Amino acid sequence: MNTRDIAAPKELKDSSALVVGGTAGIGLATAVGLAQTGVPRIMIVGRGSQRGAAARERISSANSSCDVTFLSADATTVDGATHIASEAERVLDGVEILVSTTAADTRPELFANIPTDDIARIFNQLALPCMYLASEIVPHMSARKSGVIINVASDAAKTATPGEAVIGAAKAAIVMFTRTLAIEAKRNGIRANVLTPSLVAGTGSTERITSDGFSAKLFAKAAQQAHLGVPESEDLAALAVFLASPAARRLTGQAISVNGGISAA
Repeated sequence: MNTRDIAAPKELKDSSALVVGGTAGIGLATAVGLAQTGVPRIMIVGRGSQRGAAARERISSANSSCDVTFLSADATTVDGATHIASEAERVLDGVEILVSTTAADTRPELFANIPTDDIARIFNQLALPCMYLASEIVPHMSARKSGVIINVASDAAKTATPGEAVIGAAKAAIVMFTRTLAIEAKRNGIRANVLTPSLVAGTGSTERITSDGFSAKLFAKAAQQAHLGVPESEDLAALAVFLASPAARRLTGQAISVNGGISAA
């Protein structure tokens, strides 16, 4: 494949972005960051309409000329992901940037204490949304010979951590999926990378896992190792914006940790 057959990476000011999980945390911070850099059309996806409206207002305040759309949908199901992709392609007139930051209502627990019938639910809610979404969006990107995919996993994908047997397996699945997709899709001008944070201050996920119980003790110790400071959503967002930009046009298939020094995974 000659690189002349691949479209030049679009400038952010000429791109559209679909941010799934974009009503809070890393997803919202990324949507704000993309708006601030001039992305003209952004669709954010979440489940709660009230939080979606608040997120839309915050993104619009970062760039009043940005056309921001909120879609209430569930990316953990095939039908939900199909609906998201269809609406995004229609509303945005093509998805140039896909950011998947979905989370699951779960927290670290020793494997022996996880009921057998909870394993599939936890794994599927964590691992499958980004795959469902890519399955629907990648064919459109391939036809346009251009696109950027950014998934969010965690350092549990790289470092074996007590309490994260199922979570780590799901996050590792996201990492390997993203890396393999990057190799398969590069011939069509598509770049795919994955962010692997540990603790992220101020997010609902971190509040949930640090509130009490086994996970609170586990991550209290982890936070002590973040000598550069526990990252905030904006730290991850800044990296996501860079990865979405032409400045990262040669960067694909990478799993990048932003963890303040908790580990060197």
